[in-house]
Amino acid sequence: MEKFDLVVAGAGGGLVGAIKAAQLGAKVLLIDASPDFINTCNTSMTSGMFPASGSRWQKDLGIVDSPENFVSDINKKTNNQADVVATKALTDISVEVFEWMADSLNVPWELVTDFHYPGHSVDRCLSVPGRMGQLVLGPIWKDAMSKDLFEFRPNTRLVDVVIEDDQVVAVCVQNSTGIIEEIKTSNLLMATNGYGANQKLLLEHNTEIAYVHYQGSKYSKGEALQIGIKHGAAYGYLDAYQGHAAISSHAQTLVGWTTIMQGGFIVNMDGSRFGDESAGYSEYAAILNEERGNAGWIIIDKEIDAGSMLFKEYEITAASGAIFWAETIEELAKLISVSESNLVTEFNNATAVIKGEATDRFGRDVFEKELKAPFGAIKVRPALFHTQGGLHVTQDGEVIKESGGLINGLFAAGGAAVGISGHGSDGYLAGNGLLSAFGFAYIAAKEVGKRIKSN
Repeated sequence: MEKFDLVVAGAGGGLVGAIKAAQLGAKVLLIDASPDFINTCNTSMTSGMFPASGSRWQKDLGIVDSPENFVSDINKKTNNQADVVATKALTDISVEVFEWMADSLNVPWELVTDFHYPGHSVDRCLSVPGRMGQLVLGPIWKDAMSKDLFEFRPNTRLVDVVIEDDQVVAVCVQNSTGIIEEIKTSNLLMATNGYGANQKLLLEHNTEIAYVHYQGSKYSKGEALQIGIKHGAAYGYLDAYQGHAAISSHAQTLVGWTTIMQGGFIVNMDGSRFGDESAGYSEYAAILNEERGNAGWIIIDKEIDAGSMLFKEYEITAASGAIFWAETIEELAKLISVSESNLVTEFNNATAVIKGEATDRFGRDVFEKELKAPFGAIKVRPALFHTQGGLHVTQDGEVIKESGGLINGLFAAGGAAVGISGHGSDGYLAGNGLLSAFGFAYIAAKEVGKRIKSN
């Protein structure tokens, strides 16, 4: 029977783990449950924001940052509830992994500076032109296939791992015809995301978001969590998740929080604001879900519209006809069937806050600009993107047993691991999920490479 040095389950962040391990001399098998992961994995569905603390792109612009600064931001956002080991491991590796992706995989990173994500004290998020995860993964995948770095099997799902004396010795996978095969390996990286597509697990661990629309991959069924628990792994933060309050009701696409961070605001179906939008898009999903109709309207202008076009999904949203335009706020209210007086009041409040003539009743300190005619409105609904809790891991990404010690050779990354967002949704910082997915996959690959070399 053929043996692999490493089997990677999940070809989102797991793809970079497979590439890195292959570069270090490992014989790698990469599997994915989807027949077309480039279009269906959670990484591809994101806006492609990757936080790196102290990167060369920051230094080029004179931005001072460090892993310690990033840790401080994470602790502030999570009220010091984030997993300490994962937080240090991922903030320490953030620059190395994304600079390696630029240098080795030719990813054309750009530092996002045109608006500022809530909770990040400095601009540290990297993305690519078009700002979409699919635009990051696609070229990497094409290059990896041209170099024949590893074996790849689509339509193949991880169903179990064989462990003897706390050491991985094989994995069990199932193909599209239902046949289960045992594959020998000493190392398994579980990068299969969380359990957002598993209603039973959501009801068990995350009732706050269980009935909200799911905007993630249908293949995120929680296999890694269930396999880990079956074999005695420690786990935690299962109530943590990334939500989003800006999914187009019309196009079912991501409108994006750039609309808010450039000066827009959200009103409910009565035309009234109902919270501080600058707190963050993740926690605002549950807040929006409490409003009548579980929906609202993002109010913008043409300048915000133009700035948001840097995001491919916003461009798709706009092209779908999802934006209503009017020359006055009063006309806009009539167009979207909300209270004219309420919407005018909210517009006047935002304008007064900008001019220093009023304090926002919800505590929003800044409306970045005064909206100018014509005015736009985009109907949005909340969504669950992916869960953020999972298996406890070491600084090397190796799974820890509930009873103590390690399951040697079993690694977890992304939504399969505990993550760095604390509990609930309000600890999420932009890019936390992608950093965990790519960071721990890269860390695990390096550790496997080191073990191969030592043997």
